Amino acid sequence: MKQIILGSQSPRRKELLQLAGIPCSVIAADIDESIPASLAPQEAPVYLAGKKAEAILQLVSGTPQADGIIITSDTIVVCDDTILGKPRDAAHARSMLLSLSGKTHEVITGVGIRQSASHFSHTSVVRVTFKPLTGPEIDYYIQHYKPYDKAGSYAIQEWIGAIGITAIEGDYYSVMGLPVQWVYSILKEKFNFTLS
Repeated sequence: MKQIILGSQSPRRKELLQLAGIPCSVIAADIDESIPASLAPQEAPVYLAGKKAEAILQLVSGTPQADGIIITSDTIVVCDDTILGKPRDAAHARSMLLSLSGKTHEVITGVGIRQSASHFSHTSVVRVTFKPLTGPEIDYYIQHYKPYDKAGSYAIQEWIGAIGITAIEGDYYSVMGLPVQWVYSILKEKFNFTLS
């Protein structure tokens, strides 16, 4: 089995791979995360995941890791036809959470798995509904959980998900940032991954 490389700085994605029994090393590459205006929101995460994979391929070129299996992923939140990425600061996070309050939004995660000429990609769309959130609840969450590295300014597995989310339609783990079942299935079926 080839080395598995997670192309992400997200500790949540690494934890999710570990949860599935998938060992990995982490190599992250900084990319320009701007999304071309011509892309539909559902195309954006897999596009960004592809850019991350290309950047990592350049980083590992000429090393033993060059033949590794690279997994990259990106997540966006879409509410009222507006893409919500990561917040710039507390005020931006508060604005995002207020826009999600009492509404249903989409969490779109794109993932790619690639090794040499083999490339597989997948987009997961999950509908998530928040109850109406109060200002003090939003402020408490931002102060205690500092969601500045999270699309839409929240993590479903944190306090605000426990007290604020009333419904979810789709894959819970995709909302966390990685459609684990799909990744596991592709590694098993296409790359002969076995648990050890």
